Amino acid sequence: MTFLYEKIEGLRDAGYIEEMPSFIEENLNSNFELRPYQKKAFENFVTYYNSKLRTYPTQTLFHMATGSGKTLIMAGLILFLYRQGYRNFLFFVNLSNIVRKTKDNFLNKSSGKYLFAEDLMIDGEHVSVNEVRNFQYSDDNAINLCFTTTQSLHMDMWTSKENALSLDDFSGQKVVLISDEAHHLNVETLQGNTAKMNAAEEESYHSWESTVRYIFEANKENVLLEFTATCDTENPLLAASYSNKIIFDYPLYKFRADRYSKEILTLRSDIPLLDRELQAVILSQYRLKVFQEHRIFMKPIVLFKAAKIADSKTQMQEFCNMIKNLSASDIERIFTSSGSSVMHTVQSYFSDRNITYDELAQELREDFSEAHVVSVNDDKEAEEQQLLLNSLEDYGNPYRAIFEVKKLDEGWDVLNLFDIVRLYETRDSRNGKPGKSTVSEAQLIGRGARYCPFTVNREQSKYQRKYDSDVENPLRICEELYYHCQNNSRYIDELKSALREVGIDLDKTVTCMYTLKEAFKNDELYKQGVVFINDRVAKSREEITGLPSSVREKVYRYIANTGKTGEDTVLDEAAAAKESQVETYLYSCTVSEIANMNYGIVYKGLCKFDVFKFDKLKTYFPNVRSIKEFVFGEDYLGKIKLEIISKEESPSALTLYDACLSALSKIAENVSKTEETYEGTKEFKAHYIHDIFTDKKCSYINPHDGGIGVSQNDSSVDAAYRLDLSKEDWFAFEDNFGTVEEKAFVAYFKLYAEKLKKKYDKVYLLRNERQLHLYSFDGGRRFEPDYLLFLQVCKDGGFEQLQVFIEPKGTHLLPVDKWKEEFLLEMQNQLVPVVQIADDNNYKIWGLHFFNRKERQKEFGSDMDRLTAYAEEI
Repeated sequence: MTFLYEKIEGLRDAGYIEEMPSFIEENLNSNFELRPYQKKAFENFVTYYNSKLRTYPTQTLFHMATGSGKTLIMAGLILFLYRQGYRNFLFFVNLSNIVRKTKDNFLNKSSGKYLFAEDLMIDGEHVSVNEVRNFQYSDDNAINLCFTTTQSLHMDMWTSKENALSLDDFSGQKVVLISDEAHHLNVETLQGNTAKMNAAEEESYHSWESTVRYIFEANKENVLLEFTATCDTENPLLAASYSNKIIFDYPLYKFRADRYSKEILTLRSDIPLLDRELQAVILSQYRLKVFQEHRIFMKPIVLFKAAKIADSKTQMQEFCNMIKNLSASDIERIFTSSGSSVMHTVQSYFSDRNITYDELAQELREDFSEAHVVSVNDDKEAEEQQLLLNSLEDYGNPYRAIFEVKKLDEGWDVLNLFDIVRLYETRDSRNGKPGKSTVSEAQLIGRGARYCPFTVNREQSKYQRKYDSDVENPLRICEELYYHCQNNSRYIDELKSALREVGIDLDKTVTCMYTLKEAFKNDELYKQGVVFINDRVAKSREEITGLPSSVREKVYRYIANTGKTGEDTVLDEAAAAKESQVETYLYSCTVSEIANMNYGIVYKGLCKFDVFKFDKLKTYFPNVRSIKEFVFGEDYLGKIKLEIISKEESPSALTLYDACLSALSKIAENVSKTEETYEGTKEFKAHYIHDIFTDKKCSYINPHDGGIGVSQNDSSVDAAYRLDLSKEDWFAFEDNFGTVEEKAFVAYFKLYAEKLKKKYDKVYLLRNERQLHLYSFDGGRRFEPDYLLFLQVCKDGGFEQLQVFIEPKGTHLLPVDKWKEEFLLEMQNQLVPVVQIADDNNYKIWGLHFFNRKERQKEFGSDMDRLTAYAEEI
């Protein structure tokens, strides 16, 4: 069975995909940086919407992992569909607390999770976002949002109620329906048909699923956008129903493999329940301090999950009493009894900073006092606390601990949850399968695994894990979610099984250690040698003196309302169409000519676009001295041509304004796409090798088939590439865990190693596991070459050293990473090695062609021969 998203991927491969319109990103909150997969989701929808694949009315499903930003996708699609003429948007979901949270995200501009830009501007016009109770009197120039639950929607539709939605709202006007947690919509789908329903189900045949279907089919122009993290495509009924509707597929296992989630660990312990709670609190406080040391405001949250509401209430009171009376001896007991490596790290942290157990106890008594603990177990609590629960990351939010049973299983959007404590030890598995409670726990863990975005430097990706290749970095703890539970192997096996069902396989995560050989660490090259690295700098825009020629030389055509009409006889194909004869005129002019006639026409149009405000305009065009220069200057707007088709031989001021506005909207869109540009410096500065390359622990998800994360000496590695690198003196590390192509390169290098050792006094090949990065000369793009080769010849009073960057590359990546190969090949002639302290040594820096067994074997072989021969020239 071929799914819709697979068909669209076929269009993408063939080059027929449509780009995401720039106005979508411009009108979303700039604090939410769009991720590559989110842009891909928009491209899929836009391509489908404008293609022959589209069905009417239009129904699509976005199957996206919890935490992947489904609500942001909703907001972007609202903007896109508004531009297509849609004004009425009906958002519905299964739970009322999710409705309240979502309202806040769409309507409350002061919320940290508000989705839209402060000032919405589409086609030069300001657009407001209004909440409405029905669509009878909606604003034709606004985004009208109606929020409801599926149950309320059903009741409103089939029961008359003042000011509520009714059937009349959906007759004669098109509507966009947005369903979150859409797996709840499929009750009837899973039942198959009404013939299979029992008596009670048949009596309530007008279920909310049928109600949604009724509304959806009321107008062929209607659009239904469904979103869920759990679409069971293994179910044949669902697969058949949704094969032509799943427009984007990004489940949790992809989300996690792409590093957009926290890593998940279980912390099992044979200690009393209150001690387990205290252990989680201490770990949370340690994480808080790590954030603070790196000047990141983030307040870690601990969730305490109980089995029953009565238990949760009692346990919350016991927790508050424990914290209130917490002493240094309590904390010492936790550290003494724990055999956990992470708790030993925490203990060392406090000890190294001279934070006593008394001081830590005082901190915990304050930070986890009863005022900072919240319960959300009954409907009233959940409703009252929903907005506070939706803003746990905010500076003014007081909570550090949450007690609950199941109110947060769906719709809870929190990023700073790092610890979940299981407050019961019962199991409900049967026949080796996880029970409902364990599945619920796995789903909660999946929700808590949302990545908490942060950066410590401008090079890092804010929304992805940064320390998989450096798991001993102190900040790694800020990328991990700990699940605290009893030390019961049967329960852990059941939990792992439940996690696999939701897309998290903990058994497939392995940790590998890149260990430098003692012989290399004792070599003078490592002790005193240097490696050369460049930097990235902002490229000056001082040379920009006008709009791009592609913008200036384009003719902007505008067709005004001409009043032209036509009549057709529908059932008589032979009958000729009757066209009204309306005389139209073509009027050509430039922007500066309009401005000379009436400057206000052009100036009013410019004011519609934020990008044309002078302070912002200067960031794009630093040489422009005034708005008037921008309007009249030949290198800017002055010579831009407009063609106006209208009934007027000489267009009126209003027509000229509309034509200007149309052209300026296109120019503004082009200018807004201009981003600050960078370049890599051609001066490469020296750094000590021992500061850059050290032992490094790395984490890999699902290593297999001799690929990344697998030892080069593993039995799964192709025999032609299998090597025990601990015995190869030219390889600086004890082992290699790179990709298949990387292992092929290392095996290939072994063929040259002996030749090189005869020519050079030192030959060392190092694996670069994100320890060193460069920036391309053109564009300043970050690049981490996989391998670095040092070749050295000793001379009187010094030595000559070659530093060679090498990048093995899979065939499928050759086209997309072509810029990296071009950068490598530019190095020898363009860069300048800079040593801060003068010495008598001579340094050369080279880059080679990509290593690729199929496409670059000849070129790479020539490069290696050149390296061997170069020793004769020294």
